[in-house]
Amino acid sequence: MCGMPSAETTHVKPEEPEQVRPTREDKVAAAGSEFLGGPIGWRALTGRSWWTPVRVIALVMIGMFALGMVQKFPCYDGAWFYGASSQYTHACYSDIPHLYQGRGFADGLIPYFDRLPGDMEYLEYPVLTGVFMEVAAWLTPGSGTIQHQEQVYWMVNAGMLMICAAVIAACVARTHRRRPWDGLLVALAPAFALTSTINWDLFAVALTAAAMLMWSRGRTLAFGILIGLATAAKLYPALLLGPLFVLCWRAGKWREFAVAAFGAVVAWLAMNLPVMLMAPDGWSKFYTFSQERGVDFGSFWLVISQHMDTPLDTDVVNTLASALMVLACLGVAALALTAPRRPRFAQLAFLVVAAFVLTNKVYSPQYVLWLIPLAALARPKWRDFLVWQACEVVYFLGIWMYLAYTTSGDKHQGLPTDGYQAAVIIHLLGTLYLCAIIVRDIWLPERDVVRRSGDDDPSGGVLDGAEDRFVFGHAAYVAWEKEHEAEPPPPVNWGKDPDGSL
Repeated sequence: MCGMPSAETTHVKPEEPEQVRPTREDKVAAAGSEFLGGPIGWRALTGRSWWTPVRVIALVMIGMFALGMVQKFPCYDGAWFYGASSQYTHACYSDIPHLYQGRGFADGLIPYFDRLPGDMEYLEYPVLTGVFMEVAAWLTPGSGTIQHQEQVYWMVNAGMLMICAAVIAACVARTHRRRPWDGLLVALAPAFALTSTINWDLFAVALTAAAMLMWSRGRTLAFGILIGLATAAKLYPALLLGPLFVLCWRAGKWREFAVAAFGAVVAWLAMNLPVMLMAPDGWSKFYTFSQERGVDFGSFWLVISQHMDTPLDTDVVNTLASALMVLACLGVAALALTAPRRPRFAQLAFLVVAAFVLTNKVYSPQYVLWLIPLAALARPKWRDFLVWQACEVVYFLGIWMYLAYTTSGDKHQGLPTDGYQAAVIIHLLGTLYLCAIIVRDIWLPERDVVRRSGDDDPSGGVLDGAEDRFVFGHAAYVAWEKEHEAEPPPPVNWGKDPDGSL
C-alpha cells in the first residue's frame, strides 16, 4: 500500500521504549525548557539528531561544572593563600589546595605508609580516595612556589572531578530508560556546581551512579563490584545494600542480592586488604578519625551543642547518632515491607542515605552530592527538587559567612551564630521535606511521578515488575484483596441435596 510506511521506514525503532517527556507532565520543566530551546522535538524523540538526551545532559553538566570552577576563581587568585577570611567571604573555599601540602603530597609522602608531621599522623580518607588524591599529585609539577603547585593541584583535581561529574549525569540519564531527561535535574542542580570541587566526594558518587545503572540493567555482579569500589572511596555507598536487601526480601530475589553483596565485599577487600596488611595504622586512620571526631558543621548536634554550657561528649553523640540511624533504618525497612506496592530502589536508597546525613554528627556542604543523583531518580519533580536545592544553597552561603564571621576578628564580617543556626535548620528541613514527599509517594503509589507514567521500578533491575513474595501489615491486606477480587462468587445452593434432588 503506497500511503502506509513499512516497519523498515518508520523512524522509531519498535524495540525502543517511548520516552517520557517532562515538559508535558511538569509545569516547571515546561517553563524552564524555554531557556534550552523549548520542549523536546520530533528529531530528538526519533533519534535522528546528534543531540541525544545523554549527550545534551553531559554537556550541560560540564558547562555547569565549569561555572562552579569560575565561582572558585577569587580563591584561585590568592584567597586560599593570603587571607583566611576572604576565602569565606567569597564562598570559594576548597579542601583540595590546603591538603596538597597539609597531607604530604607536596613532599612526596606516600599516603597511609608515611607518617605526617603534626597531630593528623596519617591521611584520614578511605583508600580509593587516597589513590585519587595521589594520582592528581603525580600529575602536578613539582616546580614553582608552593602556592603555584597548590593552584595546579586544584586544577588537576577539578579536571578529574569534571569527568566524574559527566559520568554521574550520563549514568542517571540512562538508569531510567524512558526518563533520560530527568538527568537534567543533576546537571542543573545549583548545589552540585557549588560544592563539586570542595572535596573529592564526586569520585565515590560517580562509582555509585554507575552501580545504580548496572543494577537497573540486571547486571548484579557489576553492581556489587562498583558498590564495593565506591565504599572503598567513601563509606556511604555501602548503605545502599540495606534497602536492596529489604526489597529483595519482599520480592524473593535472594540469589541476586547474594551475588551483589559478594561482589561488593570482594571489591572492597581487593582495594583495602593490601593497605590493611602492609600499613594497618595508616589504613585505620579514616575509621578512628570518624569515631573520634567531635560534633561539627551542618549537623543538628552542633545547634544543640551551641545552646549548652558544656559541649556534648563525643562518645555520647556517637551512641545517640548510631541509635537514631538504626531507628531510621528500621523505619525504612518497615515502610518497604508494609507499603501497598513495593517501593522503588531509588526511593529507599535516598531515604537511607538522607537518614545517615541527617543523624550524623557532621553534615558538610559537599554531602549534598551524595543525595542529588538519588533524588533525581527517587522524585523527578522539578518543584520539589528546586525547593530542596534552594535550602542547600542557603546553607552553602551560610556556612562560609559564619566562618568569615569567626575568622574576621573584631570586624565581625559575615553571619553570626544565630544566623548560621538558622541556615543549618533550613537545610535540614529541606532534606526532611524531600524525604516526606518520597515517603508519601511510597505509601500512595498513585502520587509517584515515575509510576504515573506507566513504569514500575526502572532503576530496580530484577525487581522491576517482580511479584511480591513476602509482605505484612497493610501490604499483606492489599495483596489478599487483589488476589480475591477476581475470584467468582461461590455457587448458590437452592435447597438441593448433594445428589441434585429436591
